[in-house]
Amino acid sequence: MNKHHHKSDFFIARLRGSEEVPPVRTNASGFAQFQISSDEKSIRYQLEVNNLRNFTQAHIHIGERGENGPVVVFLFGPVDPSISVTQGVIEGTITKNDLVGPLSGKPLSALIKLIRDGRTYVNAHTVQNPDGEIRGQIKPYQSKIKN
Repeated sequence: MNKHHHKSDFFIARLRGSEEVPPVRTNASGFAQFQISSDEKSIRYQLEVNNLRNFTQAHIHIGERGENGPVVVFLFGPVDPSISVTQGVIEGTITKNDLVGPLSGKPLSALIKLIRDGRTYVNAHTVQNPDGEIRGQIKPYQSKIKN
């Protein structure tokens, strides 16, 4: 086991309708943060959504920017349609037991590699946009860079 710090253990995603494939016109937005544990056995996350009407579920999917791909982790939901969720903060921890779809039964390192390779995104789904209303690519967080 090498003990040196990887490129990044902290990742973020900015969720927008314009990132959906095809793009969705919406005022909703979201922000997700992911922190990989030093032993790489868990990933802590926080997902915040704003103005997201009829929010039903959110996942991590495999996929490059501009491409749709399979769900590999449930971050939120699915919720009962009678519950109205518009905004809020969801927190949790991902372990290998949470992996579904093509990563089901695989170690968490399989997801971590995809995240580090830039091949995952967060997608938040709603009643009116069941394929996703806002999404964002998961990217390394760089605190030094101001754009």
